[in-house]
Amino acid sequence: MKAVLLTRDRIALGPDSFVASVLWHVPLPVLGSLHQYKYSLAYVVRGICEVRYDNERGKGDHRHIGHIESPYTFTTIEQLIADFWSDVKGWRERE
Repeated sequence: MKAVLLTRDRIALGPDSFVASVLWHVPLPVLGSLHQYKYSLAYVVRGICEVRYDNERGKGDHRHIGHIESPYTFTTIEQLIADFWSDVKGWRERE
């Protein structure tokens, strides 16, 4: 099985902010993850990534909120997306 692109989106949230997301179904888990998805979800404001969820090879599932990086426990794609949007909402409320 080859990697299958599930989604690649860019959604404008304002004149200077957007969400970019890429999600792949991969044949083997990315080093550091236990599931068969490779993903990157990012909220960018004025060219700065303020919220990001990804599973970089070797680091596994984690998230960045501002300058803080922390582990993320992946359960399902639906929960990943819900958690990401919850953090984006929280960031936008602070702006």
